[in-house]
Amino acid sequence: MHILIVLIAGVVQLAVFLMFGWHWGVGMALAAKVFIPVWLLIAALNMWVGVAHAGYSVKDELPILLLNFAVPAVIAALAAWRLAPSV
Repeated sequence: MHILIVLIAGVVQLAVFLMFGWHWGVGMALAAKVFIPVWLLIAALNMWVGVAHAGYSVKDELPILLLNFAVPAVIAALAAWRLAPSV
């Protein structure tokens, strides 16, 4: 259940980044690209909490980190590709 909550939080955070990118006029594609490293840090922090406080091993948490990071990051990459200004 926690994985689903984190995935939903990642997609919601991506939506917030896209809205700020549109509102501030920097472009939604750039906002989606900026989201990816920020999300990596948040997903890594989530893994650290699982290892340091919940008692899981890094071996147990690594696949969860990859899933938690990959799903919103792929959505962000697709959004950046689709929202990029055409030349």
